[in-house]
Amino acid sequence: MSDRAFALLQLCLPTRFISWLVFKLTRIESPGFKNAFIRRFMEAFQVTLDEAEHGQPEDYRHFNAFFTRALKDGARPLDPDPCTLISPVDGTVSQLGTIDGERIFQAKGQSFTASELLGDAELARPFIGGSFCTIYLAPYNYHRIHMPLAGLLKEWLLVPGRLFSVNPATARAMPRLFARNERVVTMFDTASGPFALVLVGALNVGSMETVWAGQITPPHIRSGLGRWSSGRRVELDRGEEMGRFNMGSTVVLLLPPGKIEWGEAFGPSVTVRMGQGIGKLL
Repeated sequence: MSDRAFALLQLCLPTRFISWLVFKLTRIESPGFKNAFIRRFMEAFQVTLDEAEHGQPEDYRHFNAFFTRALKDGARPLDPDPCTLISPVDGTVSQLGTIDGERIFQAKGQSFTASELLGDAELARPFIGGSFCTIYLAPYNYHRIHMPLAGLLKEWLLVPGRLFSVNPATARAMPRLFARNERVVTMFDTASGPFALVLVGALNVGSMETVWAGQITPPHIRSGLGRWSSGRRVELDRGEEMGRFNMGSTVVLLLPPGKIEWGEAFGPSVTVRMGQGIGKLL
């Protein structure tokens, strides 16, 4: 199936219903069902539990507990240089580079604006002409999201949208994909200036959560912004967990102009692990 045909098919699918159904299936606690589900998934995606805190399918309450599994201490060492920006996730780099005015490159022939992504033109203002990095989390990746540098949470938003797939084929064919899907926008202040970390929902990703708010979706909002200040002081260290995808998706990191020099070996299609240095803070 061509990229365009796959994207058009998704426009016709009941993506919210499919994601709701997956949400329910991945929380079934029947031992026979969830153990078989986990083992079949491990076979299909060549997943091992060597790095996991719990090493057997039977150790997990349901499939989603396995999917969002914690790792053993030391499984993801942080780059020791405090001036290095670290990857917030395990995944594959989709794109990175300079934000052209407000436009963020998605894939060949596709882009979107920072205002569209963040759901607010004022929030986008510090990132005009800045830098961005988009990282795709495949089903076999570790699915917890960590801080790329230490920061103080200033604001977070739930931006309504669709739940299209975010795989490379859809990114190539679907206009404004990451600005169309439902997403959780988090805004942080740091010693190096502000940054935005956006958790993009996707097909089968009907649920996203953060460490300060717990499960955010579902329920899904159909219109308007769900907008909150943290309500309490939330200050997270570099490498500390900040959220997770209940099923896989994509994160987009935005930085202001002149704040990062990306690593020479860091670029599109490169596989990264959480804690790995991806750029030098300026």
